[in-house]
Amino acid sequence: MSHTALIPSHRKPRRNASKTALRAGVAGGVLSTIAVAGAAGPAQAEPVTQTIEMPTITAGLSTTVAASAEATQQVALDLETQAHEEAAATTAAKDAKKAKAEAVRKAEAKKKAEAKAKAEAEAKAEAAERASRAAERTTLSTSSGSSSSGSTATTSYSSTATGTAASVVAFAQAQVGDAYVSGGTGPNSWDCSGLVQAAFRTVGVDLPRVSQSQSTAGTQVSLSNLQPGDILYWGGAGSAYHVGIYVGGGQFVGAQNSSTGVVQKSLDYDPPSGAVRVL
Repeated sequence: MSHTALIPSHRKPRRNASKTALRAGVAGGVLSTIAVAGAAGPAQAEPVTQTIEMPTITAGLSTTVAASAEATQQVALDLETQAHEEAAATTAAKDAKKAKAEAVRKAEAKKKAEAKAKAEAEAKAEAAERASRAAERTTLSTSSGSSSSGSTATTSYSSTATGTAASVVAFAQAQVGDAYVSGGTGPNSWDCSGLVQAAFRTVGVDLPRVSQSQSTAGTQVSLSNLQPGDILYWGGAGSAYHVGIYVGGGQFVGAQNSSTGVVQKSLDYDPPSGAVRVL
């Protein structure tokens, strides 16, 4: 017996032909797949490189971008043009409005100037008419005083070499119908003391401006012994609130108020408080 007869054989059992063929087929398929994958790998790398360059696609995109930029620029130009047109229209509207306002202002100024010129012309004509009436009344009053009998008439109408009571009375009567305006000193509007002051100024007598002072400017006389040219006052002597001029015949002339203006009225119309004689 051989010395290896009892040692089992270490050979692998033989596979049958069908299994061997199957395994060979599987192995071959796997190897084929690997071979195909290996062959396909390097071949697919080139298209990637060519795609990155994209010469044809890049040229088309540049054209599109350029066209879009041109369109955007045109839109911007159109908007800018529209903005300029709107600004020009706004400016034109403002200029037209300003020109219209200026034309209206000039028309109103012209109208006011014409009205003022007319009023001044009327005032001058009225003043000339009053001056004419005053001259006539002065002549009549002087003639009447000269023809009166006795020395009392002469004393009543003259006291100084610079003027006469008749002139004061004539001036006051010539202003009848003028307007009353507080603070007025003529020639077409007066307040009470402004009229009295102006009347006495015609004969060279400069009286104080206000009623309170005029009520004490001369000698106090009784209301029962009045003479033409005496100053009448309402209120207390030194605190009078109104004055007028006695013109004879129980009447006086005074700038009463804004409703009546300068009037000639009977003493009964508004009885005075006292009187003062300056002439």
